[in-house]
Amino acid sequence: MSTPEITVAAVTERAGRFLLVEERIEGRLVLNQPAGHLEHGETLVEAVVREVREETAWRFSVSALVGVYLWRQPRTGRLFKRFTFAGSVSDHRAGQPLDAGIVATRWLTPGQIRASGARLRSPLVLRSLEDFLRGTRSALADVAQLDLDSAGAVVAAEV
Repeated sequence: MSTPEITVAAVTERAGRFLLVEERIEGRLVLNQPAGHLEHGETLVEAVVREVREETAWRFSVSALVGVYLWRQPRTGRLFKRFTFAGSVSDHRAGQPLDAGIVATRWLTPGQIRASGARLRSPLVLRSLEDFLRGTRSALADVAQLDLDSAGAVVAAEV
């Protein structure tokens, strides 16, 4: 088994709608939670806060861990371990440029997300949403201080 790439993602809800990014990946326009790779020197929580700000211009306040997921991209074979966090957003900076590839941010209902099917960047988008809606939460204490070196050792749930 290859070493997984460590990523983080955010699930945040407002008035029954969830914040997603519409991004262009390899010529396709896809939907994803705000997400990205953990960088050297930062914890998982620092990474998800940074990624949400860079991709959506919102400040993300982390409240819980939704889940840890392991997924292999079928086309490339790349393996990802994704830590998905729940939280709230505030302090929107409307004029802030978004990360390269981000076309727009969208607030979508669960029904709209489920109906997006093949437009979802990976199955982890829907799995994270469904786990959040089921109330799946874990305390941050178990993973809050994990960095790139230690996050790989956390057991992930297979998707």
